[in-house]
Amino acid sequence: MAWAVHRGILRVSGGRLGLRRPRGGKWGALRLTTVGRRSGQPRQVILAYFEDGADLVLMSMNGWHEGHPAWWLNLRDAPEATVELGRERRAVRARVAEGEERARLWERWRTFDKDLDAYAALRSTEAVVVVLEARS
Repeated sequence: MAWAVHRGILRVSGGRLGLRRPRGGKWGALRLTTVGRRSGQPRQVILAYFEDGADLVLMSMNGWHEGHPAWWLNLRDAPEATVELGRERRAVRARVAEGEERARLWERWRTFDKDLDAYAALRSTEAVVVVLEARS
């Protein structure tokens, strides 16, 4: 429901409202445009993220339901995408954080959500920590 409100605000404001950079110990909201793995058409979704240096970090949590969200399945098959961060657009390439990097980024997510581990335990599918790196 909250993401539907975000989409509505973004649409009504012509993109001026609804997206925000992380600040004050809170995650940000970006719009990700992927290529649909079946349709080949652009697909957009608004997601929570935080910054890790120049990289943007997402979590493929699917509302903590089973399975992976469509946006992650699209990125897995075609990792090049575009993000909107307010008025800034950025071409990115997605990759999976693994090992020590995943553990470090998971800990950062826990600063935004103290119940992260409990929510993750509700799923048999491990949430993927996704890193979006800038591409030329």
